[in-house]
Amino acid sequence: MRRAWIVWGVALAAYLLAIFHRSSLAVAGLAAAERFDISAAQLATFTMLQLLVYAGMQIPVGLLVDRYGARSVMLTGAVVLTLAQASFALAESYGAALVARVFVGMGDAMTWICLLRLVVSWFPGRRVPLLTALSGTFGQLGAIGATAPMTWALGHLGWAEAYLIAAGVSVVAAAAVAVVVHDTPDDRVQRGPRLTFATIRASLRASWAHPGTRLGFWMHFVTQFSATAMTLLWGFPFLVRGEHLSEGRAGLLLSLVVVAVMYSGPTIGWFIGRHPWHRSTAVLAIVWSILAVWTAVLAWPGDAPFWLLVLLTQVVGIGGPASMIGFDLARTSNPAERLASANGIINQAGFSASLVLVVAIGLVLDWRTPGSSTAYDASAFRWAMCAQYPLWALGLLQVWRYRRRARALIDRLELTASARAEG
Repeated sequence: MRRAWIVWGVALAAYLLAIFHRSSLAVAGLAAAERFDISAAQLATFTMLQLLVYAGMQIPVGLLVDRYGARSVMLTGAVVLTLAQASFALAESYGAALVARVFVGMGDAMTWICLLRLVVSWFPGRRVPLLTALSGTFGQLGAIGATAPMTWALGHLGWAEAYLIAAGVSVVAAAAVAVVVHDTPDDRVQRGPRLTFATIRASLRASWAHPGTRLGFWMHFVTQFSATAMTLLWGFPFLVRGEHLSEGRAGLLLSLVVVAVMYSGPTIGWFIGRHPWHRSTAVLAIVWSILAVWTAVLAWPGDAPFWLLVLLTQVVGIGGPASMIGFDLARTSNPAERLASANGIINQAGFSASLVLVVAIGLVLDWRTPGSSTAYDASAFRWAMCAQYPLWALGLLQVWRYRRRARALIDRLELTASARAEG
């Protein structure tokens, strides 16, 4: 068991570094705008493109993990991240920098699904839900860790040196993965069936056909997008211009979202490990809580009180770890040989919903603001944040729908097993 913890620790460190690279631009916005002479819209394209690539890579990466094993794909991801960050460090044009961030998204995408596969391969099933939640929770330290070091490095060393050092750290991660990580306790490298169009189609069709996979997909879809849109782009402007808070208080509130992620992740993992039959119930309760608090904030006459905004950060933050419940549905609904591809299907759900919401909020803000002005007011932000309601409605409906189908399938299987036992 000690060996399993070491493998998990190294893989978790690689995932933490992947999130560090994903978030490394968050504190470099002004420096990037100056270096590449770009507008705010062009600056936002970095993040949007990176997330789009991440979401689009989930199914291909899942198939690659099922074929070549978690170790090989995670090692490839670490190498891609190293080269991408080095290219970003040396890029002198906006186009070259965009290409580099595309590859950052690709390398980032090759890490999480590998970590999930290693957890399933190295630990007993009763520990998997908690370790999955802990993995996602500790991974958030990568986002936090990107803030202070990158701010210091950019200020004292300069653009190229800061990002080259970040790239160098991934070399260490790649070496650790190569030396320590094995696909299973018995095999250093594990290979699955050869990938052909027929096997790919059959694997994806079988994964998606199971109502448990679809239930996991819609769980991930409906829980994550509010927190991602808040922390990724629109939370700070909403709090400052929509709720008229100072920048300091807005920053404090956004940091409280991370606090909610840190304490709720292990709690949710423990709960679903102890009560696997209540996974969908937990998701429904969490989403309804998020929806209710958002409604109270948006319906409040004038600015919402600070205590209510604090409550908003907590319920929204809990939504991030709640999305991990979807991966536990994949684990219990699919055989090991197609688990990674099922996880890939599920993992793209929340990020796709987040991208839709981020774009929708921007479009509504422009619609509700006269002319070409970017002076968005409180009314415009209230309209824009209502773009979440169609996504909540769709997600809740589908969770309820596939929860019934998944339970009906389990009942049929139990009846069949009972009949065979009696026969």
